[in-house]
Amino acid sequence: MLTIDKMSRKPIYEQLVEGLEREIVTGLLKPQSQLPSIRELSAVLGVNPNTVQKALGELDGLGIIISAQGRGMFVAEDAVEKIRERMSSKITDIRELASALAKAGIDEQTVLLAVREAYRDSNS
Repeated sequence: MLTIDKMSRKPIYEQLVEGLEREIVTGLLKPQSQLPSIRELSAVLGVNPNTVQKALGELDGLGIIISAQGRGMFVAEDAVEKIRERMSSKITDIRELASALAKAGIDEQTVLLAVREAYRDSNS
């Protein structure tokens, strides 16, 4: 189930995007399944409908969900592949960050430990 941390520094719409992507990748939301309406998501999560609309608009623009006029929004057939493809492009960011950390004198073990902890935290 989607949860929002209203005390987080991360904008709520970004939390919604990431939460919906996580539910799609983990199979909680299957391809071609219908998403709750903006009004329903807004009420359940206790967030402004405009915020929900912004998140869903971003996912629609990325092709992860599909809006069917008068019928609602659905998970795209190839949503998991699109999410994974988009996330794998962040490897370049990790390489650049690792290079900057190395140049700043941060040892490799510290960086690897941080990455392992992040993976562990995201899987719990």
